[in-house]
Amino acid sequence: MIEFAEPLSPAALRKFRALMTGISSYFEEKRPGFFDINVPAERLGIQDERDGNWRKPSPLPLICGNSADEELTALVGFIPQREDWRRPFHVYLMGPDVGDEDIFEAEHADEPEVEAVLGFRPTHAVNVSAGCNRAIDHVSTALLTAAVMDVIGGVAKAELLDGQASVVAPLPGVLGIADDDSMALGTVEFLRAWVEHPSFRLLK
Repeated sequence: MIEFAEPLSPAALRKFRALMTGISSYFEEKRPGFFDINVPAERLGIQDERDGNWRKPSPLPLICGNSADEELTALVGFIPQREDWRRPFHVYLMGPDVGDEDIFEAEHADEPEVEAVLGFRPTHAVNVSAGCNRAIDHVSTALLTAAVMDVIGGVAKAELLDGQASVVAPLPGVLGIADDDSMALGTVEFLRAWVEHPSFRLLK
């Protein structure tokens, strides 16, 4: 999540929209500032080094649980198909007068430590939510969040898994750790440094 001390200006919202349209292979704006997008991993700087003919085995349902044809039986259970690297995301601005105010309020209820680290009480936020939960999706989410911050600023707020606080705290760009070591706040530099760390994983 990206925290803001004030509402986004019309100019910032235009830059936000331009980034979303430019980076995505599928784009739908459900309301002003709410984007349903697909983003190819390569556009986030993630290189797919697999051979172009690579196929992912996916389960193929059995018909009645068996097959009379031995050759067919040997094949049952897998269907070769390419993995789709166009990652689905919801990226949306939330807060008073823009939408999803109830979600914003729930996400920001009782956060005195976070506000102390930030130095302000957030008025609005941008959430970046991935539609999948594999390692590639965690990296993609962090890098897409960083790309948004490059355009409209803000402070990154990342939930941490148990034991991650000691790893994250020394990273460049970290502004502080809050909520009993469960939350890190930092700049875009922090996000990119965190992605490069071997222990990187977001809390899904």
